[in-house]
Amino acid sequence: MRTELIIEASAGRGPRMHATGGLAARQTGPATVHLIGTAITPLGGDHIDITLRLGPGARLAIRTVAATVALPGRTTSRSTSRWTIDLSEGAHLDLLPEPTIVASTAEHETTTAITTAPGATARISERIQIGRTGEDRLGSWQGTTTAHLDDGTPLLAHALMLGTRDALGPATALDSTLELGQHACEKDGDARLLDGDPRAARTTLALPRGGTLTTWIGERLPALPG
Repeated sequence: MRTELIIEASAGRGPRMHATGGLAARQTGPATVHLIGTAITPLGGDHIDITLRLGPGARLAIRTVAATVALPGRTTSRSTSRWTIDLSEGAHLDLLPEPTIVASTAEHETTTAITTAPGATARISERIQIGRTGEDRLGSWQGTTTAHLDDGTPLLAHALMLGTRDALGPATALDSTLELGQHACEKDGDARLLDGDPRAARTTLALPRGGTLTTWIGERLPALPG
């Protein structure tokens, strides 16, 4: 199945949305949209393509009503999803979906490509869990995030792998938050183990043009605060 979702946000009016395939979008607040699954996706062979376009001064918060579960298909275990994000001057995006859970033997790849004007800001979070309770075989996940200014200046290129192809060893959970467009950073960079466990580490890196990328890896996703 191929799923396509396009959301365009403008200052002073509700977002415009177009969806086909296994996702729908519902406006749940003045500048908030929830994504809703309308079919079991992603299965092996599925592709999800989500485009977010924010005009000058627009604000948009994206949420999901439930976790996404990646499952193997009959002929292939691999599925893909791509986020394409375009932020205009003064726009702000808050993207905080529920986790993606990669079930046994499934292989899922996520690509996020961000183009931003210098005056835009964003918080983009990604939470991944490999495996479900009782599964004795692991699936795998690969994620790539890139960000550029609208003049082509690179801001970020970041990639991680978890699960059966994970070079990091036993880590099977990821909690990552990218803050873009902040003009000042409190930290130049910080890396530390949590409770002394080498399987659980949090790293905060300052981006050269402002903002941070905070990445936590471990065995099981922590609960969100509150």
